[in-house]
Amino acid sequence: MKRGNLRLAVDIGGTFTDLVLEGLQSTWSVKVLTTPAAPEEGVLAGITRILDEAGADPADVGLVIHGTTLATNALIERKGAATALIVTDGFRDSIEIAYEHRFEQYDLFMERPLPLVPRQRRFTVPERLASDGTVLLPLDERAALTLVPELKKAGIESVAICFLHSYANPAHERRVRDLLSHAMPELSITLSSDVCPEIREYERMSTAAANAYIQPLMAGYLCRLQDEIRRRGIPGPLLLIMSSGGVTTVETAVRIPIRLVESGPAGGVIFAQHIAAETGVSRALSIDMGGTTAKLTLIDDLKPQFSRAFEVARQYRFLKGSGLPIRIPVIDMVEIGAGGGSIARLDALKRITVGPDSSGAVPGPACYGRGGQAPTVTDADLVLGRIESGQFAGGKIELHPELAAKAVAAVIAEPLSLPLAVGAAGIAEIVDEAMANAARVHAVESGKDTADRTLIVSGGAAPLHATRLAEKLGITDIIVPIGAGVGSAYGFLKAPIGYEVVRSRLMRTRALEADVVTALFDEMRREAEAVVRLGAPDEPLTETRSAFMRYRGQGHEIAVELPNRPYTAADGDDMRSRFEAQYKTVFGRIIPGLEVEALSWTLTLATERSLPSPLAEPQLRKAPPAIARRRIFDPGIEATVDADVHQRAALLPGMTIAGPAIIVEAETATVVPPRYTARVTASGHLRLTRGP
Repeated sequence: MKRGNLRLAVDIGGTFTDLVLEGLQSTWSVKVLTTPAAPEEGVLAGITRILDEAGADPADVGLVIHGTTLATNALIERKGAATALIVTDGFRDSIEIAYEHRFEQYDLFMERPLPLVPRQRRFTVPERLASDGTVLLPLDERAALTLVPELKKAGIESVAICFLHSYANPAHERRVRDLLSHAMPELSITLSSDVCPEIREYERMSTAAANAYIQPLMAGYLCRLQDEIRRRGIPGPLLLIMSSGGVTTVETAVRIPIRLVESGPAGGVIFAQHIAAETGVSRALSIDMGGTTAKLTLIDDLKPQFSRAFEVARQYRFLKGSGLPIRIPVIDMVEIGAGGGSIARLDALKRITVGPDSSGAVPGPACYGRGGQAPTVTDADLVLGRIESGQFAGGKIELHPELAAKAVAAVIAEPLSLPLAVGAAGIAEIVDEAMANAARVHAVESGKDTADRTLIVSGGAAPLHATRLAEKLGITDIIVPIGAGVGSAYGFLKAPIGYEVVRSRLMRTRALEADVVTALFDEMRREAEAVVRLGAPDEPLTETRSAFMRYRGQGHEIAVELPNRPYTAADGDDMRSRFEAQYKTVFGRIIPGLEVEALSWTLTLATERSLPSPLAEPQLRKAPPAIARRRIFDPGIEATVDADVHQRAALLPGMTIAGPAIIVEAETATVVPPRYTARVTASGHLRLTRGP
């Protein structure tokens, strides 16, 4: 095997670490249990195993692309560094005041998310900038230096600096950074003007605090992993997938690790985007259901929804404002605690509830035989006959059906006086409804719906639940791609190396300062290219520009794509026309007579990655005989049926299998109920359609 020809993708989830090794003509994939205490150990064990299966040497790997939930988990579980926040004098409590409203107006016991930095670790410095960056009060450097002994006394490991209007002039933040770095060289320092140079104080402060909170943890992990990969003889660079779906370098990820939040789920969306292109699907719903969570995204015209902000650690699952706001470029998705490891129980009214807590990899579901006692979705699927215990995770993880049955019976079936299969079906129905409800809410909030979409699934648990979920959403077309069980890792290999830069500068379109806007984009291009060229020194790059615009007086903006060229005063009218066209698309109308203004400007620079073209439908052919038969319980008809078992590796394009059937593979299994037919597409994907 030629050295440097292989590309390796690694996705760390809450339960499993997935690896995909891609060569010129062959691809290998494995699943190993995540090692929460030291995530790099699971990664390295997986690398050893997948190289052995491929018969390859470490020197054959020319590139490693990595995505992880470590940053997300640290924020949710509050396991970050001892962090301090330094702000403008008088604004110590801005991060706690937040939006100054109740996100759940009628809940008398409403709980706000606690700031990552408690009040005793928030410090102030006399200084003040105007909104245009003009210095109103010079920085008091002596006051900044007096913070050093307090930071040392408090055992502070990381500091976030967020001064008022620093997005317009970062000079004061940079000066305080220099002073603290000189006095405390070991201190991690985050500047809000680096992480989130945008207007809106609370979001910028929250993002900077979150970046500082996870920076020591992520820097230590990424540097250890990079060193160990090099020590093992892998010559290729280590790159990181970001929340936006782009790929960046370790150096950038260490400096701004907050951009890695939601990095793993982003891979699943990229994977679904490519599958949609291959199969000619224009409107899709992507669902990635792994061991711990389910992630849902809408894809229209082969483009997933993007956002510039999202929330983590929500107190209330579907309520905006109940979490910590993070303002970074991100694929717009909803994530809920619905995975194979999600724990089932009865509430005080004896109703079945599932999640959001998960058994994870340690101890894992009861059927793992690793000490888990609570029933999980995986235990229910095993009881229902959907999983073959001897083939789980490629046969590398032994399952114990008797332990699954015992857990489901003790916690669910017996207290409700239900047959074992019905109790297990209840668990499956609840988790399926949770995902369906999340999809409905997400679609409504986006002004869209789920009808007439194709459901594209990935993650080890998704193909087991795809058909029932589709029925709840009124979807009749489902695609289970090749490699669905490790879909996010496959997506990493298709992601472009890219970076987005943003600047806030308020400007009205009828008084457009064309030279200023042109200079602003030139500056952003230089900053983005410096990052992208670290991972792609010679590849051609694609530049995308946009402005976040609104009618004057409105509180929020919409993204408007801009041409990539120098601007003139005449472009003010063009920008207004582009804004009104996009505004009408989103809201169905425009508002005549109001001025239009741009608040923020963004530039994305990325390597070119073209989507595949649809392939012609293959000629129909007969499927091979089933290798076995298995009894499965179908919640759709509330009955047990005999299902044919097929090996996916034996199915060729054009083959068709009528349900009831189960199609098994190394990382997952696809359930085909009686009312469905599965057909193998030209690319080898399974396409399930529901009959009348």
